[in-house]
Amino acid sequence: MDLASILQILESTIRLSTPLLLACLAGLFSERAGIFDIGLEGKMLAAAFFSAAVASMTGSVWLGLLAGIAASLVLSGLHGLASITFRGDQLISGVAINFLAAGMTVLIAQDWFRQGGRTPSLPSDARFNPITLPFADRVADVPVLGPVYSDLMSGNSILVYVAFLAVPATWWVLYRTRFGLRLRAVGENPAAVDTAGVSVVALRYAAVGICGVLCGIAGAYLATSLQAGFVKDMTAGRGYIALAALIFAKWRPWYALWSCLLFGVLQAVALRYQNIDLGSLVIPVQFMDALPYILTVVILAGFVGKAIPPRAGGQPYVKER
Repeated sequence: MDLASILQILESTIRLSTPLLLACLAGLFSERAGIFDIGLEGKMLAAAFFSAAVASMTGSVWLGLLAGIAASLVLSGLHGLASITFRGDQLISGVAINFLAAGMTVLIAQDWFRQGGRTPSLPSDARFNPITLPFADRVADVPVLGPVYSDLMSGNSILVYVAFLAVPATWWVLYRTRFGLRLRAVGENPAAVDTAGVSVVALRYAAVGICGVLCGIAGAYLATSLQAGFVKDMTAGRGYIALAALIFAKWRPWYALWSCLLFGVLQAVALRYQNIDLGSLVIPVQFMDALPYILTVVILAGFVGKAIPPRAGGQPYVKER
């Protein structure tokens, strides 16, 4: 395999792992605060639809991004209302959000656009286009380092850079700020946080809100950068893969980056190499396409018992009188 092929796989890996990384960090904030969120898939799907719909109607990709974030925040608010205020089952609330988004997006898309549950294809000015980094063209001919900079690091949309910069930002917020300390504490021992005079409800709502923003960006990226519009169920299980990556990463930001890149490279290899011929054995394209989902099942089966989640995760907090 030559350098050009490796760079093409890595380039696809970065693009494909971006929505996974954003959703994984979203789940990280929520679950660190003790709110399990299976509804990542539904939030991404709703954000993808509304971002594509608004971008298509207004011609502004930034308005589309804001619409996607707003849609995700609404669903996050519903999840917070059900699981924090009314102390309902967090898993059931997340599943309900997934079903709601799956049906709502197709229904509204059909009513608005009459194209079988999809939005019109977005023109170039209604999408996030690739950004060329400084000096990328000048150093392109430099051996090895030139192609890495000009082809791999440069030429991505702004949301890709936002996703990867969000990793150190998340680490800093969680481990170097008072807010992060309280957020982690409320996921481990909310009673101690309450005793210190800090609102457990406010912290958990803040975490759910951050989760909504990140899921909104992830969904908008799918519809306005990775693809040119919304189609039915376009998230294709990425929310569940992000949850598996979060468990594999043991709820840590830097580990989340590497686990999402692992899923991304599997998807990139599946797209590039189909019907691999090994002589007496031919690996069908269906198996390659299923690789990321197979890894998801393996991780959930093998690491759920070993990865220790926040101790208060999934448990509604009832203030003692």
